[in-house]
Amino acid sequence: MRRVASGLTALATVIAMAACTPGTSDAPPRPATPAGPEYLVFYTQGEQRQAQQAVERAGGTTLANDAKLGYLTATGGGGRFVENVGADGSVVGVSPDRSIGFADAGRAATRRTGGAKARTAGDAGGATGRAAGDAGAAAGRAVGDLGGAAGRAAGFPDARSFSRNGAGEPLAGRQWDMRMIGADRANAKVPGNRQVLVGVIDTGVDGKHPDIAPNFNRELSRNFVTDKPKDEDGETLDGPCEARDCKDPVDEDDDGHGTHVASTIAAPINGIGIAGVAPGVQIVNIRAGQDSGFFFLKPSLDALTYAGDIGVDVVNMSYYVDPWLFNCTNNKADSRKQQLEQAAIITGMQRALDYARQRGVTLISALGNGSTDLGHPKFDKESPGYPVGEKKERQIDNSCVNVPAESAGVISVAGLGPSGRKAIYSDYGVEQADVSAPGGDALDGKGAKATRSILGAAPEHVLRAAGRIDAKGEPKGADVVKDCKGGTCAYYQYLDGTSMAAPHATGVAAILVSRFGKPGKGGLELAPATVEDLLYKTATPKACPTPRQYVYKAYGQDITQVCEGDQADNGFFGHGVVDAWKAATVEP
Repeated sequence: MRRVASGLTALATVIAMAACTPGTSDAPPRPATPAGPEYLVFYTQGEQRQAQQAVERAGGTTLANDAKLGYLTATGGGGRFVENVGADGSVVGVSPDRSIGFADAGRAATRRTGGAKARTAGDAGGATGRAAGDAGAAAGRAVGDLGGAAGRAAGFPDARSFSRNGAGEPLAGRQWDMRMIGADRANAKVPGNRQVLVGVIDTGVDGKHPDIAPNFNRELSRNFVTDKPKDEDGETLDGPCEARDCKDPVDEDDDGHGTHVASTIAAPINGIGIAGVAPGVQIVNIRAGQDSGFFFLKPSLDALTYAGDIGVDVVNMSYYVDPWLFNCTNNKADSRKQQLEQAAIITGMQRALDYARQRGVTLISALGNGSTDLGHPKFDKESPGYPVGEKKERQIDNSCVNVPAESAGVISVAGLGPSGRKAIYSDYGVEQADVSAPGGDALDGKGAKATRSILGAAPEHVLRAAGRIDAKGEPKGADVVKDCKGGTCAYYQYLDGTSMAAPHATGVAAILVSRFGKPGKGGLELAPATVEDLLYKTATPKACPTPRQYVYKAYGQDITQVCEGDQADNGFFGHGVVDAWKAATVEP
């Protein structure tokens, strides 16, 4: 389960350049080649010096200090380095810097074979099969394959047999999701202001895709990830680097997830393919996800800090921070080193989220695809998800949190199927679900059909590598759609997940900023608290099903999920279903 800006001004250029500079530091110059593994050491406010001394006592070296978020980058060897540093009272968490990529010596830059892991919090079609993972093995596998064989087997008419309605885009007839939230009508009234910046923190965005390029801000986009061909155990991670320095261009997405998300937010009205919720705003790619689909802590911190520094209005985070699905600071099943890492993720991400929000960034996240009541979690079978093969089953409780979905100040989005029911895979919880939006649910009806999923843009090279289009460029199955205009062709793919739900809410938030924002840094500004209030005010309330113990039918199994709360705010739908039309018409 990984973008919107006005024209780049001189001021924005200066801000963007400054945002790429590490936080102020009185640490020694960073060595070209670290002496050992690198760590992020988070310290209590005002205790940087004490934390540096703790690093030194543990035999390590401080490489840099990020004063914005309060952490040191340090290197240190020895099996007890993390525990020794973490024992100091000034230190609140220590995490390996897992984001450090490297080039394979002597290997030519070649294109990898697509996003194999799809490790995001949203993509129910991903290889991890994370959706409904706790609901029984067979059902879990079925939901995990929603974007794959089950969807491809479900036939439906060719794209051109659908009527051109809504905004008039050729594939609008397939966009049941936009009709559900009134975006097809809102497009004509409030398509969105180009001064509104929407950041997509994801696996990247294909900025050359014909249905994204007109709204893609290349100047402001950044990639905070270096591809890592293999993990520490020598197993394939991202695969061979596409760029010689293993740093992909800012307009590239080798997974496809971020491109799908971006198109739902802001695919333009340009006579090809689909239209997004806010087709007039701009997309800023703020990449934090590896090609393999992992999202590690440091790139996420950098992405959020950057978003705050350049005046981004809304960010979409359709992922969770690896390697822990649930972060627990004192779980008996974890070693002290593991506890310190989880504490670092909770603390570091909260600081980064606070930093961005204080600078006007509205934070929107996918809720997750585990079919789990996040208010009453019992087991975590997915952690630690990295390195591969390290997973263990832990008993957990509500003190353990999914980050960023359960972080403070974040609007978390549950997923809906085309019937309006909460999607079978979507996490839920009366304290956790803030709003709901179409995320797709191929099982929402008799059998499995791809058309019940969300159609979004897909990079051609990713589909080719995955074998979803043939040598002539024609789709091999019903899960992929091709649309052409004047000799230019674009590809689209059906996917399910709360990753697909979140960008609908992000698009609605962009409409609200477009209407009520005032001139400010980056273009327009609207306080995140105001955006949140308006998003809830314009959502359509939806009560829990009757009975509250809702039974899903999936491949011969009954899966029961319990909805708590009232119509105004409940665990399945939060404050309601986001509504683009109401956002476009509500009085201030």
